[in-house]
Amino acid sequence: MADFQVRAISKYVMGSPRKARRVVRVVKGMDAPKALQVLALMPHAAAAIVAKTIKSAVANAEENYGLDGDDMIIAEITANEGPRLRRMRFGARGRVKPIRKRTSHITVVLEERI
Repeated sequence: MADFQVRAISKYVMGSPRKARRVVRVVKGMDAPKALQVLALMPHAAAAIVAKTIKSAVANAEENYGLDGDDMIIAEITANEGPRLRRMRFGARGRVKPIRKRTSHITVVLEERI
């Protein structure tokens, strides 16, 4: 059977990509079920979002291609920068200070374990 690459993308997720990357680095190359167990125990807020994206990729593999979700490994996983929401906060002497609310695009690519 040919190697299928199954993809899932979460876009415009609130949270900086720098914080998401420290979660992403931990699970890269793991089996999908093992990665979900590790993410469930991580205290970072980005861990829940990454786990949700991995679950979506596993569901895509099962529903669209008829593959077994337990036999999938994480081939690629990235947390890229999305657009920044620009907000303003009032400062001293009538000035305005910028607030940049960062967003992320999280991409998960799964492959079948051989």
